Amino acid sequence: MGYQVLARKWRPKNFHQLVGQDHVSRALVNALDTDRLHHAYLFTGTRGVGKTTLARILAKCLNCETGVTSEPCGICSTCEAIDTGRFVDLIEVDAASRTKVEDTRELLDNVQYAPTQGRYKVYLIDEVHMLSTHSFNALLKTLEEPPPHVKFLLATTDPQKLPATVLSRCLQFQLKNMPAERVVEHLRFLLTEEKVSFDEASLRLLGRAADGSMRDALSLTDQAIAFGQGNLVAEQIASMLGVLDHQHLQGLLRALVKHDPAELMAVVATLAEQAPDFASVLQDLASLLHRLTLAQVVPDALPEDQLNREELIQLAASLPAEEVQLYYQLAIEGRRDLPLAPDPRTGLEMTLLRMLAFRPQGIPELPEQPLTPQATDPKLQAPETAETLAHESISSAEIATQPVVQGQPSEPQRAAEPRVSPLTPAVAMQVNEPQAVQNVSALPPRVHQEKLATLENNEDWLQMFDQLNLQGWAGTQVRNLCLLERQGNSLRFAAPAQALAFINDDLKASLLSQLQNLLKEDLQLAFEAQDPLPFDNVSVRREKLRGQLLTATLESFQQHPHIQLLEEVFDAELDAASLVPAAWLEENKLH
Repeated sequence: MGYQVLARKWRPKNFHQLVGQDHVSRALVNALDTDRLHHAYLFTGTRGVGKTTLARILAKCLNCETGVTSEPCGICSTCEAIDTGRFVDLIEVDAASRTKVEDTRELLDNVQYAPTQGRYKVYLIDEVHMLSTHSFNALLKTLEEPPPHVKFLLATTDPQKLPATVLSRCLQFQLKNMPAERVVEHLRFLLTEEKVSFDEASLRLLGRAADGSMRDALSLTDQAIAFGQGNLVAEQIASMLGVLDHQHLQGLLRALVKHDPAELMAVVATLAEQAPDFASVLQDLASLLHRLTLAQVVPDALPEDQLNREELIQLAASLPAEEVQLYYQLAIEGRRDLPLAPDPRTGLEMTLLRMLAFRPQGIPELPEQPLTPQATDPKLQAPETAETLAHESISSAEIATQPVVQGQPSEPQRAAEPRVSPLTPAVAMQVNEPQAVQNVSALPPRVHQEKLATLENNEDWLQMFDQLNLQGWAGTQVRNLCLLERQGNSLRFAAPAQALAFINDDLKASLLSQLQNLLKEDLQLAFEAQDPLPFDNVSVRREKLRGQLLTATLESFQQHPHIQLLEEVFDAELDAASLVPAAWLEENKLH
């Protein structure tokens, strides 16, 4: 006997062998056990999820020689005939090739006759949506009131094309797509039984390539066994499927982390040599960014057998969460716009360069030299140009003799306003902060810090934080900690319960290592949740300082005579949202 393909050899013979459709098999088993059988069933779903298989299992349950049962014996002549396609009372009809009304009428002419061999005459109509309108009309009456010995089993991948009159006469069961994890689990069992060697990475590649279809998964597995001469190896499977090597994808991601456009284009050039599907490259990149977000937010959600799991966690700690979200959104939009690009490679390159161009830049840096001479007033170091002080030279006579615009309603006239350059954020940052704000107890800028040789209380912790080499996501989480107490070599930290959930074992180990290096002593760290915190953590202390700095800066502007004159003469309003204290800029440069 010749070789039998896996999809046929491993076709389920009963409901217990059916994979991934528990909601349908449960309903059918209960109906068979309680003898509550309908005369017409409709199975819908995408290709390869088990529609025809379910119909054949149901036909065996109805005609098994042991009686109507949810567990057919599988060894009687009826069960064997149905499995091999030789059962005369199971009439399988391909609606795609028999769409004419004459074909349907010929089929229905035999409905009235009793079954030849079995208990029921079962009509299995596959791709039923392909029937013509006249065929549906010819089928309606029989479908609604068939003889008691007749059951209709309909299967379709497109139920929207079925008339409502047909849908209303059937029990409908929507079969689900197979999750990749369920496909991998089934392939693992099947290949073990077939005594075919494999690695987990190859199964994951096949599970994703199946796209929800178990039949596709088995067909691809057949092809993979032949391609690998009886062995399934991830590199060979990736080559067979035309899937991009994950090393290239992580090369793209590493270049994005470094913000290095030259390295990014070099990786794209290497990719282009393999003639990949550039839309798939963006799709795989989006999938990788999704896993990166999981590593940042819910590290435990990453499967233990995930390829390069440790490298993903390291990248997650070095890339801010907002950048990951931006890159993911741009990858999705870039894939959508790829057909509009001059060519696919150009579309990929522009999408990647757009990621770098639009990544969050933070507060812009001040130029090293002032753009214009500084004002002599020590409270406001903004440049005073001829335009900004033009109002000082406007006399009352000039205001009175301004021309009236023709055609406008008569109303009190105001002076024509000279063009005044707005205060930019960079200028606003140059306001000297009042002495009261400078005396606020806060985290001193890193450039003025001396390395602390001790860590006894929370204030020491607040000052020592900037000496820790914790960047990106890791630094964001540690900012939520405050130091409760120190007892000998034991440090007890606290954080809000929601924040403490993100401080995982890797982050705790990194914090312990850096503190021991700074203090030159062996330490033990303990962490607990407290709401609210008894002391300020780094984030809270910085927000307090920023609020006070912003309030003082706003008051300085409001009290300045030039600002007051602008408000009085031109009815101007100070845009408080545009003010950025100089200390904020310094903090952004250092942190």
